[in-house]
Amino acid sequence: MEYILTLNPIIQAFLATLLTWLITALGSSIVFLFKKVNKNWLDGMLAASAGIMLAASFWSLLLPGITQAENLDLSLPLIITFGILSGGFLLIIGNKVCDVIGNNNDKQKRIRMLIASITIHNIPEGLAIGVAFGSVIYGLDGATLLAAWTLAVGIGIQNFPEGSAISLPLKREGASAKKAFLVGQFSGIVEPISAVIGALLVIKIRVILPFLLCFAAGAMIYVVVMELIPESQSTPNKDKMTILTMIGFVIMTLLDVLLG
Repeated sequence: MEYILTLNPIIQAFLATLLTWLITALGSSIVFLFKKVNKNWLDGMLAASAGIMLAASFWSLLLPGITQAENLDLSLPLIITFGILSGGFLLIIGNKVCDVIGNNNDKQKRIRMLIASITIHNIPEGLAIGVAFGSVIYGLDGATLLAAWTLAVGIGIQNFPEGSAISLPLKREGASAKKAFLVGQFSGIVEPISAVIGALLVIKIRVILPFLLCFAAGAMIYVVVMELIPESQSTPNKDKMTILTMIGFVIMTLLDVLLG
């Protein structure tokens, strides 16, 4: 691990998102073992990762973005507002595209809709990791390798149930276990690609760093509010899921404040 921390931030971003891709594949691989998985267990993972990602949105992305905007004498209201909302609007547009693709009962169309939906959501997640690692070179408050790796772990945690959420329904629709696995894990391939792009952008073009950090924060907040929290709350154990979300938030906050 000490050796990995000495590597170039771009390489670390790539390695971190290889990990998130691997976790997606692990989630998809349970299609070989089970026809279904305990929903409470999956909901618990989503709830905890929601807290981690929500805290990371502020500590690892938004706060460093604000610091860098101040250093570059940029308009804070403009950067914060435009950046956060742009991250959310990208995913709204992606959802609309997926709705258009999915407006057909043909099985192949539904499979393409699933692939497109998860892929679109994984792009800003990969960008967020890349931006978090790339911003480390500027020494900003909250922009640390530990925070970047913790963000990657948080995203990876929610990738596990995400992978299984793709593969299991595909198998129920008649796809073979092998095909369901391949489709599920393939959805995570864009994370390493977008992570490298995000890291390169913030390192090569410093002036856009504040916007990209706020953009990534907005995308994370959208995913948490739109998907992770509602999905984790679709259970009678709402109190337990809420506590898990809060625990995830506390863990990420403590890691950043005490060790960042």
